[in-house]
Amino acid sequence: MAGEHRHKHAHGSIRAGERHKGRLAAAFAVLAVFMVVEVVGGLVTGSLALLSDAGHMLTDVLGLGMALAAIQLASSSQQRRSHTYGLYRLEILAALANAVLLLGVATYVLVEAVGRFGDPPELDIGPLLVVASLGLVANLVAFALLREGAKESLNLEGAYLEVLADTVGSIGVIVAALAMRATGWGWLDPAVAVAISAWIVPRTLRLGGRALRILVQAAPRHLDLDALEVDLAALPGVVDVHDLHAWTLTSDMEVVSAHLMVTTGTDHHSVLDQARVVLRDDYGIDHATLQVEPEDHEGCHEVTW
Repeated sequence: MAGEHRHKHAHGSIRAGERHKGRLAAAFAVLAVFMVVEVVGGLVTGSLALLSDAGHMLTDVLGLGMALAAIQLASSSQQRRSHTYGLYRLEILAALANAVLLLGVATYVLVEAVGRFGDPPELDIGPLLVVASLGLVANLVAFALLREGAKESLNLEGAYLEVLADTVGSIGVIVAALAMRATGWGWLDPAVAVAISAWIVPRTLRLGGRALRILVQAAPRHLDLDALEVDLAALPGVVDVHDLHAWTLTSDMEVVSAHLMVTTGTDHHSVLDQARVVLRDDYGIDHATLQVEPEDHEGCHEVTW
């Protein structure tokens, strides 16, 4: 048995997190402070839209905290000996937890809003505008801090999406407050709360779906396994390809394993080198475990899973 392990992207997502950890911590601090402000403001003014925005900001804070913890744990060298793939999956778990939190908040807001449409409470518009405006500033700061890192890590993307949703929520609260001041329509408050929740749910479901695909070790969507099998089978000396598996360990870290059966006398080293080039250059896979077997080898097909 021979194996080929390359690590060009093995730490890509975690290193991305480490590079942006300072920005992530700053965003966490900013949002934590203004979350408290929004909770107090929502309770004082009685605004469901503001409480909805505060709820989203709470998930931002929790999500950013989990993201920071995941980055720290996954990059800890002390953990890697007992976890042969490290703790890379923690960032995926954090992304999934963020999605669940957001869905929970959206559900609460929708249920609460139903009761308010028929009997909207009196709201104190002045403080509502001030708090919502401060929340918008906080979200814009966090948005700017997280934007670049979201392109490199699913974990950071989850936190970024939460902040993006909360930014839209803050704008919605401000617009609703101005409209209520002008028209006196109290139903605008629960309507905006529902709109905020409805806007974020599809994005949250997509994030959760991507995290679940990784956790169940589904093959990457962009990877054509049939084409990969054909290309590996076309290598000189290879007569069969079986036990081909592909999965995503974490953001930007895709893994392939396969058995390559070769004719007697074929140079195994040459087959490994050529297979590595195909995986790297044609499919962007830098981490692969390849088992090379002579064609007279028996017993491999007895494995049934």
